[in-house]
Amino acid sequence: MNQERKVIVGMKHRVMVVALFAVITSPVCAAKLSGPPRILDGNTIELEKTKLRLSGIDAPETDQICLDARGRKWACGVAARDELIKHSNGRTWDCHTTGVDEYGRSRGSCFIEGENVNAWMVRSGWALSSGPYTYAIYELVASTAYAGLWSGAFIAPWDWRRRNKGTVIIGASSVPIDAQELLLGSALLSDPPSSECLIKGTVDRNGERIYHLPGQLGYEQIDMTKKSGERWLCSEAEAEATGWRKAAR
Repeated sequence: MNQERKVIVGMKHRVMVVALFAVITSPVCAAKLSGPPRILDGNTIELEKTKLRLSGIDAPETDQICLDARGRKWACGVAARDELIKHSNGRTWDCHTTGVDEYGRSRGSCFIEGENVNAWMVRSGWALSSGPYTYAIYELVASTAYAGLWSGAFIAPWDWRRRNKGTVIIGASSVPIDAQELLLGSALLSDPPSSECLIKGTVDRNGERIYHLPGQLGYEQIDMTKKSGERWLCSEAEAEATGWRKAAR
């Protein structure tokens, strides 16, 4: 019995040491932010001049297209952003950051009047659980209720960004037989997903992500169906928050 107690105490000690080490060596100190945010997409906001990505979830980019219950294309990425804006309704968010992502955005969890926004996005079907599957139970709830993205067929956000002809299309019920053609066709993004998303993002030969505004030189000549990695963007703030640089002219 004493031996078991020593083992348990030893394990607790090791856990405490590891946790303390993680805090000490963290590249970014945790911070608290509060106020009504500017919502850039389904998992990116700007609060107190800080761009923050909701951790543990992945929402569709604003250029993502999904299929509805009848197999018709719809701008699910724009819808996810708009649903988050509607749910926020100008209320104050309280966010706790814990680090940064590859684009320099803070990562963290946010709350509206005590409600976890990250969890709400997954539970409502507008995002998927990612990372250590923190919100996996809410994903199951959403898929069972055919909520949000789960009302039809779609590509997981992380697969959408690197999609090809072999990308898997998922859904809570059945996936239409022509889903591959509709969601993976070369001409899918020839037109913007929404009339407000007119910024063209292109990737140059060096892999740099550059965005072009309507009216800029060469904008009209950019063919959005030619290269992989190109996408439509809805605002300069969204573009810059996700690693795009404005074209020089």
